Amino acid sequence: MKSVEYLVTGVAGFIGMATAERLLQQGKTVLGIDNLNEYYDSSLKQYRLDKLRAYSSFQFVKLDIADRDKMADLFRNTEIKVVIHLAAQAGVRYSIDSPYSYLDSNLVGMMTVLEGCRHADIEHLVFASSSSVYGSDATAPFSISERADKPVSLYAATKRSNELMAHSYSHLYQIPMTGLRFFTVYGPAGRPDMAPWLFTDAILAGRPIKVFNHGKMKRDFTYVDDIVGGILLAAEKVPRKSVPDKASSPDFVYDLPPFRVYNLGNNNAVELCVFIDAIEKACGKKAEQLQFPMQAGDVPLTCANIDETTAELGYQPVTDIYDGIAKFVTWFREYKNV
Repeated sequence: MKSVEYLVTGVAGFIGMATAERLLQQGKTVLGIDNLNEYYDSSLKQYRLDKLRAYSSFQFVKLDIADRDKMADLFRNTEIKVVIHLAAQAGVRYSIDSPYSYLDSNLVGMMTVLEGCRHADIEHLVFASSSSVYGSDATAPFSISERADKPVSLYAATKRSNELMAHSYSHLYQIPMTGLRFFTVYGPAGRPDMAPWLFTDAILAGRPIKVFNHGKMKRDFTYVDDIVGGILLAAEKVPRKSVPDKASSPDFVYDLPPFRVYNLGNNNAVELCVFIDAIEKACGKKAEQLQFPMQAGDVPLTCANIDETTAELGYQPVTDIYDGIAKFVTWFREYKNV
């Protein structure tokens, strides 16, 4: 049986690659899996994998997390300490056109990971959730104390379901688990369907950009290095079972499982016009804007309350939007040879 310190699912994805690379730089052994689907250009995924293959302590297996038998074999034949589960079908808007892909990847895939952790004596499961779970009714800045029970997209519903599934397994089998709600992650090697890539590509090519909700949106844009820092802090902070205060909760019959959820964001909602200005300055060109109404499944605001994340994990994002966008545009020019 082979042994690794970390299993990273979705390792050819944007956050998966950045997380695996940070672990490898720290001298950790990493097994990465990914199905290399064609949701977007697979050449970008190969680019990310090539960066990871430069490390001798990295192993890669092409594997779909929805494949129950192969996932069971992976956990059965590999000794793994920590699982960082980042594989998912991403994209709020794509979930409207291709709903079944979200059920396969985000629900069935989460189930195979949970079952694998159950049978393989995993020390800690850290998994990706999303700020989209807050829906449109949450009060900004969004706190993990919000109920988060009114998702406005199927993608958001699957991510909230992941949290509930993980909580039940943590309760039933006492597996330490931590869910991380990511807020609008951007940075080098980011996804081509996200605004930084779409806007940069259009501006440099002299094409107009599509601005939805007439620009009246705010996003808690969070640089990928800050997100990865939060992931690794969470991985090191293994939750423990706790006993509720019977004086304040006399009817609570269960001990609290070793389960936590945290926000990973920048704690700073940025107006879309500021985001566009940052890209324009980095590109050295003004954007021609085409105005559109709000898209289905979208929300006007995201903003993370990170008080608990900072207090319990020591998490502190440091990257300003202008600095982060400049780094992305520099990478984009090199990658696209612009």
